[in-house]
Amino acid sequence: MSETIDGESVAADVRADVAECVETLREEGVVPGLATVLMKADPASETYVSMKQRDCEEVGIEGIHVEIDADAPAEELYETIDDLNERDDVHGILVQMPVPDHVNKRKVLRRIAPEKDVDGFHPENVGRLVAGDARFKPCTPHGIQKLLAAYDVETAGADAVVVGRSDIVGKPMANLLLQKAPQGNATVTVCHSRTENLAEKTRNADVVVAAAGIPEFIDGDMIAEGATVIDVGINRVEVEGEGDETELVGDVDYESAKGVAGKITPVPGGVGPMTRAMLLYNTVKAAGEQGGVDVELP
Repeated sequence: MSETIDGESVAADVRADVAECVETLREEGVVPGLATVLMKADPASETYVSMKQRDCEEVGIEGIHVEIDADAPAEELYETIDDLNERDDVHGILVQMPVPDHVNKRKVLRRIAPEKDVDGFHPENVGRLVAGDARFKPCTPHGIQKLLAAYDVETAGADAVVVGRSDIVGKPMANLLLQKAPQGNATVTVCHSRTENLAEKTRNADVVVAAAGIPEFIDGDMIAEGATVIDVGINRVEVEGEGDETELVGDVDYESAKGVAGKITPVPGGVGPMTRAMLLYNTVKAAGEQGGVDVELP
């Protein structure tokens, strides 16, 4: 039976560290502030933003929330970002994705000042990550690194397979795993929708990170005995035979995988809490750098 990697517990530890740093910053006259911007009338996005604001409140970060009508001109969003870039009380900016179709997503990411880009998606921050000099590590991959460290998963010399090549998870995860740094030094293979013989590759991996966005795409037959499996997927699917009832599942078929994997993250309760916790981590880091205050973030 696999050991379950408890993301809720590790995220709680991260939040505790963040809260201590917030106190340090406040003692120096710096009140960390995170601005969230929502421009799409989407229930899931509204829920995510409210959760992030609640997380901020719990650790002492000031939350600033801006809502823009989904039908408003794209320029209204760009100007909102410009205003937030100029505000001294805003240290981090997060524009909730997706944005409406008439808004250029890449323009949005480039508009956020790199030093306030706590998601780590601005091209300057992506470049620094690839170069091994990250200002901010993207929240989900960084959270995964924290999970690997907390559960003593050795990545140095390990074979790691990342299933998925998104800018948000797949690409930065691969970069972090191969870097010459803690929770790095792995030999990394990136797989995707065009990969042939996927099961052959995942079965040879010591660490599998599933981030393809396909419900229960990877099952126990595709995993090596004792491997560590990190499931990034969050998919809402109908419960068979239960009418309109739905449930959350990952990109891994948990029931078949848990009897094979050595360690595995559940869905929910695995990677998700870490993503939110690392957003707080990055916000505090940004506040320290912008306020000229040294904060000790592990």
